[in-house]
Amino acid sequence: MTPSFPLRRSLVVRLTAVSLLIALGSIAATAWLAVQTTTRAIQQEQGQALSGDATIYTEVLGFAAVNHTWDQVGPKLKTLSDQTGRRIVLTTLDRRVLGDSGGAPVTLPVKATASVDPLHVDPVLLPQAGTSGIDPRAVGPFRLPAQERADLDGLARKAAACLSEFGFPSQVRDTANGRPQLTGLDPLAAQYFAAKCGIYDLAEATPTESAALRSLDEAVNRCLQAQGAEPVKLGLDFEAVAVVDQGPSRACVDSARREQLTSFVAPPALLFTLGPSGSPLPTFTLSQENLTRILAVTGGVLLLAAAITVLVARRLARPLRALTEAAQQDRPAPVKSRDEVGYLAAAFNDLTARRERIEEQRKAMVSDIAHELRNPLNVIRGRLEAAEDGHLPFDRALSASLLEETVLLQHIVEDLQDLAAADAGRLRLHPEPVDAAELAGHVAAAHADRAAAAGVTLTVSAHGETGFEADPVRLRQIVSNLVTNAVRHTPAGGRVTIHVSSTVDEVVIAVADTGTGIAAEDLPHVFDRFWRAEKSRSRQTGGSGLGLAIVRHLVRAHGGTIDVESEVDSGSTFTVRLPKPDLRGEGAGVRDPQDVQPPGAVAQERDGGGGDGDGEGSAPADRDRRAAAADRQP
Repeated sequence: MTPSFPLRRSLVVRLTAVSLLIALGSIAATAWLAVQTTTRAIQQEQGQALSGDATIYTEVLGFAAVNHTWDQVGPKLKTLSDQTGRRIVLTTLDRRVLGDSGGAPVTLPVKATASVDPLHVDPVLLPQAGTSGIDPRAVGPFRLPAQERADLDGLARKAAACLSEFGFPSQVRDTANGRPQLTGLDPLAAQYFAAKCGIYDLAEATPTESAALRSLDEAVNRCLQAQGAEPVKLGLDFEAVAVVDQGPSRACVDSARREQLTSFVAPPALLFTLGPSGSPLPTFTLSQENLTRILAVTGGVLLLAAAITVLVARRLARPLRALTEAAQQDRPAPVKSRDEVGYLAAAFNDLTARRERIEEQRKAMVSDIAHELRNPLNVIRGRLEAAEDGHLPFDRALSASLLEETVLLQHIVEDLQDLAAADAGRLRLHPEPVDAAELAGHVAAAHADRAAAAGVTLTVSAHGETGFEADPVRLRQIVSNLVTNAVRHTPAGGRVTIHVSSTVDEVVIAVADTGTGIAAEDLPHVFDRFWRAEKSRSRQTGGSGLGLAIVRHLVRAHGGTIDVESEVDSGSTFTVRLPKPDLRGEGAGVRDPQDVQPPGAVAQERDGGGGDGDGEGSAPADRDRRAAAADRQP
């Protein structure tokens, strides 16, 4: 069944919405860019058209910069009209005609060709105006009288001649206010020969310029004072002297200059350049047809984006739906695409397969546990019923038999408790110094009678320094389980040997037998729970199948490893490697230094509580009974 969720949560809806937003944003950005580009193109076209009229604009602007009225502009316009072939009309800002190069009056366009204001010049139209926007030809009170101009001209020519003698030629050029200026001079040469050739004298302000600068300084400082800034003193380049940051004074300087020049230049005007017949020059407009075309293209792009997004979203959502249905129906997902979703489906299928295997193992384990518990319970019940019916005498032999079966039940329950504690990470260790060789001798002594009864020779071989830190009860449980397995599966006349050795870093305990061995295909399963190589074996010959699983957990709790080598009809060798310096658990066990107690106390605690051990550290009688009932995997 397809899951039900709000429409806004649908992957298709969200992808479509995101795609439409992206498309809309892209269209908006493209439209904005197109408008900006078109506007700039139009401006460039207009600029190009105006560049053809550059003479008109520059000359009219220059007239305004040096004249305080437009009274004599008529002849200027007529001359410019004759040169360019354009009709030129100049009006005030309220469109009152100031001058017209043509004859009969004409209807002027809505938009003027340019605004003529020498104090507010567009730097694009006149780059010389710089950032201030003031036409450099508007000099006002800085215009030099004839005498000062002649004096400076003499100094300039003298300096140029001096520099030429040193091999640095230069030219004398007049600026807008009549001050001569040396051009074409190397900056380093100008600095080096400034004193020798009188360049410093040429740079000093004249009385006229000094008076104009004082007036300008007063206006600038009034502006700065209003802003709470420090007063400044300007030079001939209109920059504040000895001030690093010109930012605070820049706006005040520009406004003060405009204020100073207002009475010396003509008022702002509008310039119209028309065709020879007085018709307006061509302009760019966006027609209704073009607007409709833009809207149609925009709508088409949005529809196409929506269609493609829905198609892609559906293709993307289809395997996700299949994956969801497979999860709900507990089956593999039929997704085989080689993309992220395909990888997700493959991982899901692997997880499903693992879960199925785990479920099968769980069912088999529950069945095995029930079977293992049923056998001794059936024996106990059968013998008790036989005794109750009078078919068996209730004597010491019966009680011993019932006790043996009860010990088997207890052993299975304790094994399961050990495994549960290991799985939960609660298998607690009590480390203390222990000699592995001595412990192996104790285990061999405990199993000597059983080995002798089976006709098996049990020996211990020790080499090197085998003392290290471990839990003696758990270590005894490891060796005891391995020895029990080896004796059980070694025929009469065979041999079981406990090899104990050590290296710098670890202690090695190997239990080798000359028994029936394990087939190569069965070796990967020997540590699985309730696994037996011979499925038909009974408890008396096969054990519960938990012993080696417990051994593996106990070895890992000590930070060690266990492996097995075996050959059918030749025997098996189980090798345990335990680190010497420390207990480095892998999560299966917990080492708590506060739990370290004498061995006897630990044994009593575990035996009395029915706890984690298998009985190797319990009272001797109980230990022997449990050792007799200890199980062995293949």
